[in-house]
This record gives sequence, structure tokens and C-alpha cells, in this order.
Amino acid sequence: MKLRIALAIVATFASPLNAQQKASTKPAPPPPPFTGAYQPQGVDEIGIWREDDESERAMQNSPLVIRDEALNAYVRRVLCATVGADRCASVRTYILRVPLFNASMSPNGTMRIYTGLLLRASSEAELGAVLGHEFGHFERRHSLQRFKAQRSSADVLSWAALLTSMAGTRQAYRDFNSIQISVLGTLQRFNRDQEREADMLGIGYLNGGELRPHSASRMWRTLIMESEASASARGLRKPDFEHNSFFSSHPASGERADYLYALAAPDTEARQDGADRYAAALGPWRTMFLDDQIALNDFGASDFIITHLAEAGWTADLWRARGDLFRGRGHPRDLMNAADFYGKAVAMQPDLASAQRGLGLSLVKTGRIAEGRAALQRYLQLAPDAPDAAMIGMTIASLGEK
Repeated sequence: MKLRIALAIVATFASPLNAQQKASTKPAPPPPPFTGAYQPQGVDEIGIWREDDESERAMQNSPLVIRDEALNAYVRRVLCATVGADRCASVRTYILRVPLFNASMSPNGTMRIYTGLLLRASSEAELGAVLGHEFGHFERRHSLQRFKAQRSSADVLSWAALLTSMAGTRQAYRDFNSIQISVLGTLQRFNRDQEREADMLGIGYLNGGELRPHSASRMWRTLIMESEASASARGLRKPDFEHNSFFSSHPASGERADYLYALAAPDTEARQDGADRYAAALGPWRTMFLDDQIALNDFGASDFIITHLAEAGWTADLWRARGDLFRGRGHPRDLMNAADFYGKAVAMQPDLASAQRGLGLSLVKTGRIAEGRAALQRYLQLAPDAPDAAMIGMTIASLGEK
């Protein structure tokens, strides 16, 4: 009995004291005035910053970093337009060639932006919402709070394990299992509350700027549809976007989309979202980002992303990407569809070498040898120095004479 009381007392310290309440349904207020560059305080924070400095030095030499000046300058302009020039000055941005929807910010001011985010965002406002969210984590020093909460939780479990071993009874071990689950679940709830606070700050930055804050909710709705498409293509059950599991580290996507819309100031819905500027800046990179996404072998998500991008109008490269996607899956009907998609790409842009290549290979696979040979020959004319030129030449030779 004494052990159970002791464990219950210890468990009360597992709940982080700084956990935030759920996101408000009122419009998010503008951020407080910027107080200047922040410097780490205390042993814990100084240690975290030093670790992040080492991580940043290693990342600077990574082949994943995209070093194009124009793209980096553009993404930084979106960040500055979102959080303000004064706050933006304390951030060092890195674009990483990783085809996942993510961005993060370290306590030392390092922001990492994945190309999967750049592919999925459709406007400056959508990108700004995510970057503002990450800056909100930085401004509120969430990493330090999370570190302290994790350490406190580990201390609680260590003491609980010690008391349990001293008691040595079945009931004590059952109590320890309950305490362990409670502590870990409370820690994840703390993480969810931090995410909600960062969401509120991100929308607050947008409310005080010139971009449309309602775009944040639109982005999350789009991500929900992508997840549904991915699950459907895999034959999986539709995910639950409305409820948090006990160990979820982030709010449910449906909840998030709802409160992000509510946090946007109602008088800002008519603002511009910078979609045209975004399309122009990301246009030269879309082929690479799409190819990386297709390589993930997530047919449903990739097809959704391609068709979603095509809502602004089909282009030759979008048809080419969809052809690659279907040809990669390789079902007999997929090859017929791929040939059709490549054909549409070639009709729009006859000198698109990658589309001619895909068209030729798809036609050959479906038995249309003469047409396939012609397309492959056209590919070699357009790209005689292509890395696979010798292989394609051998493929043509194996098809026989005309």
C-alpha cells in the first residue's frame, strides 16, 4: 500500500508543468514585439546549443543540402515575409533534398526545410505557415522545455523502478507498468500542446503580415487527402484524422485543420497567397522533387500530388511524371496508361527527352514495337550523351530492323 501511494506521488511529477492548453478558437493575436537575438541561458540550454552547432557544421558538408542561391534566397524571403525581418535575421536556413513533408528548427537558429514540403506547398502563404510554426517553436524555446520534460519523466521512471524492485511484489510491478504508461502518455500530450502553441504563433505571424493565413488550414486539408489516397492505394483502412491516440506526438490532422482556420483573422481571407510567385520560383525544381517523390514507391500519395499540382493546369512534365509513376508500378493496364500520359507530354513538348524515353519503353512493353523504336530513337537524338544512351541503343538493336 505504501508503495502504491509513493508511486502515485511520484507520478504527479511526470506531468510537465508548462503544458499548454488546446489551441484557442479565437483569431491568433500578432506576436509580441521582438526583443532581439536570444542567447542561451543555463547549463542545459548552452549544452543543447553546442550540440546543435556541431550538427550544423556536419550538415554544411552534406550532399543533401541544396546550395542554389536563387532558391535559398526565395525561401528565406518567404520566411522573412511571415515572421518579420527582425526575427528572420536570427535564422540560418538550409534546404535539404529529402522528399518528405517536414521542416524543423534547432534552438541555435538553424532551420531545416525538406524538399518534400516545397513540393507539396502551393503558395507562399502555405509555406509561410509551416515556417512560422517552426519559428514559433524556436521563439518559445520549446526544445529546452521538451528536454527538461523528458529528463523529469526519465527521473520519475527511474525512481519508480527502484521502488518497485525494493517491493518485489506482483502488485508493485503492475503499478509500475501503469505509471510507465501514464508518464509516457503525459509526455506525448505535452508535445501535442507545444505543437498547438506553435500553430497559434505561426498563424499569429501571418495575421500580422500580408499573406493569407487561411492557407494553413487548406494545406492540412490537402495533406489529409494525400494520406487517404496513399492508404487507399495500399489497401489499408482510412486513417483517423479526428482523434489523437494516447501516444500521438502531434494533434490529429482534422483537429489541426479546423483550429488553424479558426485562428486566422476573419478580415484577412481576401489577402493574396503568393501562389503565382511560388510557382515561378519552384518551377525549375519541380521535376527533381517529383522524381524524388516517385522514388518513395508510394503510388497513391505520388499520384495525388501530381494531380493536385495539375489543378493549376497540366504541363508536359506533370504528364511525364505521371507516366513514370504508372510505368514504375508496371501492371499491364498501367503500361497502357503510361504510354497515354507520355504521349500527352510529347504532344505538348516534343523535345522533352525523358518523355520520349518513357513513351518508347512503354510502347515496346505493350507490343507496339515500331512506335516504341521511333520514340527511343528520338530520345537518343535529343539526348545523345544521356547516361543510359548505350543501354537504349542496345534495346533498339534488340528490336530488329524497321
